[in-house]
Amino acid sequence: MTHEGVPWRADIHDAVLTEHLGPRPSAGARPPVLADLAARIREAFGRSVNPDSPAQLLRAFEAIGHPVPSTRAWVLQRVDHPVVPLLLRYKELARLHSAHGWAWLDTWVSQGRFRPDYVVGGVVSGRWAARGGGALQIPKALRRAVVADPGRTLVCADAGQLEPRILAAVSGDSALAAAAGSDDLYARLARSFGGDRQRAKIALLAAMYGQTSGDAAALLPRLRQAYPRAVDYVDSAARDGEQGRLVRSWLGRTCPPPAWQEPAGAQDDPGRARSDRAARERGRFTRNFVIQATAAEWALVLMAAVRRGLAGLDASGPAARLVFFQHDELVLHVPRALAEPAVETLRAAADEAAALMFGRTPVRFPLDIAVVDRYSQA
Repeated sequence: MTHEGVPWRADIHDAVLTEHLGPRPSAGARPPVLADLAARIREAFGRSVNPDSPAQLLRAFEAIGHPVPSTRAWVLQRVDHPVVPLLLRYKELARLHSAHGWAWLDTWVSQGRFRPDYVVGGVVSGRWAARGGGALQIPKALRRAVVADPGRTLVCADAGQLEPRILAAVSGDSALAAAAGSDDLYARLARSFGGDRQRAKIALLAAMYGQTSGDAAALLPRLRQAYPRAVDYVDSAARDGEQGRLVRSWLGRTCPPPAWQEPAGAQDDPGRARSDRAARERGRFTRNFVIQATAAEWALVLMAAVRRGLAGLDASGPAARLVFFQHDELVLHVPRALAEPAVETLRAAADEAAALMFGRTPVRFPLDIAVVDRYSQA
């Protein structure tokens, strides 16, 4: 994928940046829109403040009678003051400028291609990472710049509801596996929640991520009653993590050992070796590790099957290539004449990955596939 590169229109990228930030500034200067927002933020605070400095912002909020523990967006959204919308907008645009601005364009795009620098299995769960360039996250605003070459098209595939389907496959819960045999797993789960799809989704995600407060607290018992083996699967992984044991993915990837060290004789007094909070945090990590790591393995098997399938298409004409990957999404760059065969290749690869990983199972892994000229249209 690094060799092939993602087709990228530098002129469109520049136009998007100009649209959001104003004309390209001189080196070291803020773009005009950010400079204007910074001035309005200073005016709203009634004092000089650098909106890029969390420390200065914390002091500024305290000075106007709205002390906050951090400058995270979700914290600021709770503050009722005219400066908040300005600051949130500034942070959004500043992130675009720093992560994918003109400097990024100069560094990472050449000859009409963005060449991601992937780190395969760079995360402990087996998910991929990137060595600069933000390869695993193309902002929505900039997806307009990903444009297929003339005579070619993009085939974008997204494995929807992947982690819940993984849980259905690995837990051996026949009821959840039956629900995962449909295109919309959450819609099937909703039957156990009075037809409320959103509540069903909240319950299942809470089980996988260890959320026990808010709406999840009332919904988890109902989920446990309907899908006991699935809930027990992740609960068991959480208990192992809390007790310092190791858990593994479906194909054997092992989680890291706990950060704490248990001295001899400490087994009867876990508090001596670790805090309850550390144990709970590790439990939440191992609860999801067994699912997320297995999902990463499924994605690798999927990509291998896709590459083999695309090699078979190459014999019939110009090459069809896999050019981008992020977690559970693939983007192919193919000749227009091969668009439909490429779609068939993707669907066959998803079925093959499921069979190789889990054998005979009612769980399906459907792909949402779009054939588009621009990535923004997917």
